[in-house]
Amino acid sequence: MNDRGPAVPAQPFEPSPGFNPRTNLWLFVATVISVFLAGRLWAPPPASGGWIARSLSGWTFAVPLLAILVAHEGGHYVASRFHRVPASLPYFIPLPLLSPFGTLGAVILMRGRIRSARALLDIGASGPIAGMLVAVPLMVVGLSLSPVMPAAPSGFIQEGQSLLYLALKRLVLGDIPPGYDVMLHPTALAAWTGFFITFLNLLPFSQLDGGHVAYALLGRRHDAWSRRMWLVPVALLGYNLWTHGRFAVLALLQGHAAMITGDQWDRLLSSTLLWVVLLLVMLLMRRRTGGLHPPVDETYLDPIRRRVGIGTLLMFVLLFMPSPWVAT
Repeated sequence: MNDRGPAVPAQPFEPSPGFNPRTNLWLFVATVISVFLAGRLWAPPPASGGWIARSLSGWTFAVPLLAILVAHEGGHYVASRFHRVPASLPYFIPLPLLSPFGTLGAVILMRGRIRSARALLDIGASGPIAGMLVAVPLMVVGLSLSPVMPAAPSGFIQEGQSLLYLALKRLVLGDIPPGYDVMLHPTALAAWTGFFITFLNLLPFSQLDGGHVAYALLGRRHDAWSRRMWLVPVALLGYNLWTHGRFAVLALLQGHAAMITGDQWDRLLSSTLLWVVLLLVMLLMRRRTGGLHPPVDETYLDPIRRRVGIGTLLMFVLLFMPSPWVAT
C-alpha cells in the first residue's frame, strides 16, 4: 500500500466568495480599541496629559498582545496561501468589558476541507509557532521589567503557572523567595495572555489548531481521542472546584450560602468559569461535528513535518495550566 495516498492536484488560490475584507478591517479596528481599553486596567495611568494620553496608556499591554495575535493568525494565513487553500483574512474578536484582555483572539475561515496531511499540519502548526516566536521574547522582556515583591495575602489575581512560564521566570528572575511573587509588567501579562490563548488553541480537539496537528499525525486514530476531549474541561472544572472553591461548594450544599464571603465567591467563579465556557463550546462543536476532524485525501507526512507536529503538541504540554485565572 502506498502511504502517500492518491496525488492531490494543486488548487489555484482564489479568495472564496462571501469573505468581505471590510468586515475583517472593522473587526480588527474594534479589537485594537478594545485591547487598548483593557490595557488601561493593567498599565499605570499617566501623571499628566489629555484624553489621548489616557487612551493610549495601555499600549505596553495592547501592542505586545496584538503583535502576538497578528503573528499567530498571520502564520495560519501564510500557510493557507502557500498550500493554495482558500481562506479568509483573520476575523479578530473584540470583547470589551467582559474579557480582562479585551479580545477572544481571532479565527480564519476556510471553505471546503484541507485535502492533504502536509497542508493540514502546516496550517495547524504555523499559527502557534509564529505566535510563540513573538510571545517568548516579549515574556523575557516583560519579566525583566517586573518587580519581585512580597505577595499580598488577598486582593490580587494569580495567573496560571505553566511549565514554560515557570522556566522563563527562573531564567530571568532567578529563585523567588517564599512569600514573594512577580508583579507582572503589562508586557509580561500580554505575553502570558499569548501563552494562554495558544494553550487553548492547541487542545487536540476537532478543528482547533491542536486538532489539525493531531489528525495530521494520527489520522483517524485521533478521532477516538477527540470524541473524549470534552472530559478535559470536566476534569479541570472538578479540580478547581475542589482546590479553589471547596469551602463555597460545601457551604452551598449545606444550605449556608450566607457564610460565603465575597472573596470566596470571586475565587470560586474566577477559577471555574473558563472551564464551564470551554466545556459548553466543546459540547456544541461535538454536537455539530461529532468531535471528529474532516478526513484528508493524502496522508503522507515527511519526517521533518512529523517532528514539527510532535513538537507542536509538546508545546501544549509546556503551556498547560490547570488554573489559569484565580482571584485570591
